[in-house]
Amino acid sequence: MSKTILITGASTGLGAAAARDLATGNTILIHYNRSREAAEGVKADVESAGGNALLFQADVGSESQCARLVSEVMAQTDKLDVLVNNAGGMIERCPLNEGPNWGLIDEIFRVNTYSAIYLTSALLPLLEAGSDPSVINITSIAVRTGAPTASIYAACKAALDSFTRGAARELAPRVRVNAVAPGVIETPFHEKYSTPERVQTFIDATPLKRTGTADQIAHAVRFLIENSFITGETVDVNGGMYMR
Repeated sequence: MSKTILITGASTGLGAAAARDLATGNTILIHYNRSREAAEGVKADVESAGGNALLFQADVGSESQCARLVSEVMAQTDKLDVLVNNAGGMIERCPLNEGPNWGLIDEIFRVNTYSAIYLTSALLPLLEAGSDPSVINITSIAVRTGAPTASIYAACKAALDSFTRGAARELAPRVRVNAVAPGVIETPFHEKYSTPERVQTFIDATPLKRTGTADQIAHAVRFLIENSFITGETVDVNGGMYMR
């Protein structure tokens, strides 16, 4: 590969793993929000692996900052081969019996769903100038199984899953659009949102009886980039917790 790849939320977790996995021979545009030091570490790793790297800061939950991110990317490159919409987060668990919180619902959707839709649309001119261009959205096993106390998060990822298929049909044949739906993965996400007891419950419900790694998600992202006859697909990487 010799591609220009924008990965949102690439300073830690799944995004950082994807940046490192795709580094060799490629130009990786590393987006981050608050974690500048971590993003610089990823940049150094990409360059050590023989890739080029540029850093971009933005809060993708903000329309104006998404617009600024798009402008800054367009100032640095005249084409984009891959967009990985990875930025997101649960923000916080919100049990439905605690009552609705409109502001929190809006924040969760802005970060996880609106940002991906906005960036896909706004960066389309660069993608259409790319080589076998593709968009890869990172969703969640919550799309398949639901997520008690995180139903809003599951709903916004489900919206992104549906957007994946709609965009795949709309943008074909020029731009491919796919998704990866991780199961329970060893990242800071579960360190923040899940107790050890909850993680053990997830492991017990997983046929392979273990959690996954960020590198395994990165490999799925690479697979979708390299296989040019796949579009509109969601690849489930979850140890068998969900099977079709």
